[in-house]
Amino acid sequence: MKPRQRQRGGLFGRVLTALFVVVTLFSLYLLRAPILRSAAGMLMVEDELQPADAIVILGDDNFKADRATRAAELFQARWAPVVVASGRYIRSYASIADLMARDPAERGVAAEHVVPLRHTAGSTREEARAIGRLAHERRWRRLILVTSSYHSRRARYVFRDVLGSEMDIRVAPAVDVSFDPHSWWQAREGRKLFLRESLAWLLAWWEAFTNEGDEESQQSAIAPREPVAVRSPDARPAIDAGCAPVV
Repeated sequence: MKPRQRQRGGLFGRVLTALFVVVTLFSLYLLRAPILRSAAGMLMVEDELQPADAIVILGDDNFKADRATRAAELFQARWAPVVVASGRYIRSYASIADLMARDPAERGVAAEHVVPLRHTAGSTREEARAIGRLAHERRWRRLILVTSSYHSRRARYVFRDVLGSEMDIRVAPAVDVSFDPHSWWQAREGRKLFLRESLAWLLAWWEAFTNEGDEESQQSAIAPREPVAVRSPDARPAIDAGCAPVV
C-alpha cells in the first residue's frame, strides 16, 4: 500500500471514530432524562407491607416532616400500634428525637403511641443497632422503616444486614420535597442528595464486607453512653439508646 493511501485510510478511520463519539454523546444527551430517572430508581424501594410491631421514623427528617407524615398515615391505617421517632443527640440535653416526636402527634397520632428514641448514632448502620436494641428489649419482630425515598434501598440493606433474618424489615418510603426522582438533576439539592447517597452505598458495602465498626457498636451496647438529659416536667418519656460516639 502506498504511503498516501495509508494516510487516507488513517484519516477516514479517525473521522469515523469522531463521528461515532459525536453520535453517542448526542444520543446520551437526548436520552439523559430516562437514564437519570432510572438511576434515581435504583436508590429507591418500596416493600409490600405486613402488620408490624412498630413504625420507625429514621432520624434527620426534613423541614416539612415528610417522613413523619408518611408514618402517621401508616399508623392511622393500623399497620402498627407504635411509632418510634429515632434521632441523635445534638446536645447533652436535647435530641432530634425530641423534635421529631412532635410531628406524628401533630398529624393525628396520640402522644402515648409515640416513642422518642435518643441515640448518638452517626450513620445508618449505627442507627440500626440502636433500633435493634430497642426492638430486642420490647420483643419486636416486625418493623416498618419510614425514610426518604432516595435513602430507602440502602436503609433496608443496612438494617437487614445488621439485624439479620430474625427481624422482618419492611420499608415504606416517604416522598421528599428535596428530591424529585423525575427531575432530581435539575435542582442543586437533588444533585447533592443523589451524589451523597451514591457514595454512601460504597461505604455501606465496605462496612458490610469488613464488619467495620461492629466491635465498637457491640462495646457500646454493653456499656451504653448516657448523655445527661434535662427534660421539662411535661416532656414525654423517651428512650436513650447507647451507640458509638460520632467521630
